[in-house]
Order: sequence, then C-alpha cells, then structure tokens
Amino acid sequence: MKIAVTGKGGTGKSTLAGILAHLFKEHGYTVLAVDADPDANLASALGVPGEDAAGITPISAQRELIKERTGANPAQFGQLFKLNPTVADIPDEFSLTFRGIKLLVMGAVKKGGGGCACPENVLLRSLLEEIILRRNEAVIVDMEAGIEHLGRGTARAIDRLLIMVEPGRRSIDTARTIKRLAADVGIRRFGVVGNKVRSAAERDWILRQFPGEPVLGMIPYAEAILDADRGGRPLIDALDAGLRAEFERIFAALPEDKSADFVP
Repeated sequence: MKIAVTGKGGTGKSTLAGILAHLFKEHGYTVLAVDADPDANLASALGVPGEDAAGITPISAQRELIKERTGANPAQFGQLFKLNPTVADIPDEFSLTFRGIKLLVMGAVKKGGGGCACPENVLLRSLLEEIILRRNEAVIVDMEAGIEHLGRGTARAIDRLLIMVEPGRRSIDTARTIKRLAADVGIRRFGVVGNKVRSAAERDWILRQFPGEPVLGMIPYAEAILDADRGGRPLIDALDAGLRAEFERIFAALPEDKSADFVP
C-alpha cells in the first residue's frame, strides 16, 4: 500500500500522515514513513523525541552520500553524474525507527528557476521511485503542496493520493490544482480529507466544493492535537474516541476494494 498526502501548507498533512503511519503499524503492516516536504514535520507528528529528531540529517544534506552514489559533488554545476544511482539500501540504512515505524527524511534541494538536473535531485528522485515502486511495505509519503517531483511511472504506482483541505478558499484552490496535476501524470485514485472543521456549516461547505468526488473524512478542529504537538507527544496518543474513530474511518477507506465517500 503506497499512500501520498499532499495539500496546501498548514492544512495538517503531517498530522494525517503521522497518524496513518501508526494505524498501519497497529494493523500489522511494516511501515515506512517518508518526509518529502521541505518543511519537515513528520517526525514531530509521529512523536519522535525532539533530541532524536534533531539528530536526523536529511538525505539531501548528506554530501558524502550524494557524491558516493552519483559520482558528483552536490551544489556544483557542469558535472557528469550517474542518472540511476544505487539507492535500494538507503531506506533501511538511513531511516530512524520509532515505535516500529521507519522514518526517512528526504529533505529538499534549493534551486532558483525551473528544474534542477543536479546530483541531489537525481538521488532524491531515484530514491522516491525506489520507495514507491519496489518497497514491499506500507509507505506513507508526506509531500509538499504538489506532485511535481513525481515521475509519471512513480505517480501511477501510488494507491491513493490524499489531498488535505481546510475550510478556506486558498486551500480548496490548491486542492483543485493538485487534482489537475495528478490527472496529468496518471493518478486516478485520490481522496479529499477535510481538517480543522469547526461546524456543520464548514463541513457542508467543503463537501459542496467536491460534488460527486471521494471525501474520505472530516477531522474536527481539536485542541488536543495542538497540545500534543506543543508537548512533543505522538499525535495518535492525544486522540479521544471520537477523533480516533474519524482517523480510523479514513484508514478504512484506503484499500483499493473500498471507495467510501463521506456520508454526513
């Protein structure tokens, strides 16, 4: 099962990705959680202790690894380098394990202008392809607001693209852009998840933005999640029965043989 979570920044992507990772683990899956958002927050959402999270070096910042695998120095242009570096061992060797969940932090490549055919990007793209196409485990990828760094073949291998939204116009506009980009690279199975919903009116407003489309759940605004985040505790430990039931509902809608639309 390969799940990617995306959406406008601040909508709660990492919250959903972290809690889903724990739910997959609780249901007996081997789990690899991948933080592919430059604004890395997945370690916090999982509940990785601060001192352990501080010791994580993103793959994109591991200069010796990049040089070893691509044959070129990072951040230097005009070099020849391998376009298909060896990456199969990286998820196991460079991940941190917390409560039985492997966490891999990809990091980001700062670039000015369009694309960047540089060693860092080649390694990250190859690594993401390896994880999604060839890893035999439940993979949850916390992505930035978009899917531009997914190749067409990699994107098609995703079992479900989850798009986080909140009751706001910019969030909805971002979701629609993501859906269009997803269709362009062949992603057909997606689901919308509402978050920070404070009222039935906000819930209904979100539903009206996606008529006839799969809305897998509505997560209410919850101070308990914010408190757990501030306290550095695993977010899943902060869920009361009602909140947990909503996340479980989203989890239950993920297998390919289910397509549970939201029922108010």
